[in-house]
Amino acid sequence: MRAAVYQSAGVVEVVEVPDASISDPKDALVRVVRSCICGSDLWAYRGIIDRAAGSRLGHEFIGVVEAVGSEVTTVKPGDFVVAPFQWSDNTCPACLDGIQTRCEHGGTFGAPGTDGGQGEAVRVPEADGTLVVVPGGLESTDPHLLPGLLALSDVAATGLHGAVLAGVTEGSTVAVVGDGAVGLLAVLGAVKILKAERVILMSRHDDRAALGRSYGATDVVAERGEEGIARVRDLTDGLGVRHVVEAVGTPESWEMSLGMARVGGTVGAVGVPHTSPQLGIFTPFRQHLTLRFGIAPVRHYLPDLVPRVMDGSYDPGAVFDLTLPLAEAADGYLAMSERRSIKTALAG
Repeated sequence: MRAAVYQSAGVVEVVEVPDASISDPKDALVRVVRSCICGSDLWAYRGIIDRAAGSRLGHEFIGVVEAVGSEVTTVKPGDFVVAPFQWSDNTCPACLDGIQTRCEHGGTFGAPGTDGGQGEAVRVPEADGTLVVVPGGLESTDPHLLPGLLALSDVAATGLHGAVLAGVTEGSTVAVVGDGAVGLLAVLGAVKILKAERVILMSRHDDRAALGRSYGATDVVAERGEEGIARVRDLTDGLGVRHVVEAVGTPESWEMSLGMARVGGTVGAVGVPHTSPQLGIFTPFRQHLTLRFGIAPVRHYLPDLVPRVMDGSYDPGAVFDLTLPLAEAADGYLAMSERRSIKTALAG
């Protein structure tokens, strides 16, 4: 079968790899219908972090179950499913607490020794606890809903999780730091799911700001650093924002997030800290801030979000502004790295 493989910084190839297959009774074999490229995939592509040459790529996909292991009971061949970017048994203490990304038996698609989502098929461990079935199957699913379902595998639920961590509730004023797919979908989740009243999006890219406004952002701030903090405070009568979503993970984004939070505010962070920002404790201590962060437990949100996408009440799919065949995955990586695409989907 074909799959996208990382070779070196700036080099991604689609090559023949061993066919995905069931190797454990709890496995399912899923034929990929759509996959996509994540902003976190770009860290290695840009040479910021190391990755092994020849490793498989991708952790976001939707597909059709082709076969299941002997112990799988909740999915069957023919089911159309959404796969969260990490697998989990959904029964261990962490899973029962809604933190499936810390499952005792979990793992991440595309990690060393696993199948990546950017391929023709994927072996899914812990299939019962991981996969969420889309009602009606692929044949009865409107093709226009596929981007929205694909977004649920990571960025939509991750953006929503950032807003949840930030304590957003009905009527809240929220600032979102980061205009990538996660930040933009934090806007949508804050407005559509949690009923925030005002959302300030930090964005200096016209296409991303426009999408953010379509998702419900009421204000867009282009300034960065101290100027950005000052602008947010100007918009909030000098107080700052009670709820801040940090969706980047860099030292600069953390500094802005802490700086624009009002006294007693909460920062919900879902930006992966690849650059290991070091946080000083004095500012949060003095400002009585609450900091909440962690890898989003996408599986926790899927039972609620899948029906919303299917009934048309929630549509995160517009975040995909480029769709390419799997064979052209390298072009998708380049387009995202050069910011010509917010998020690229791969079909076939």
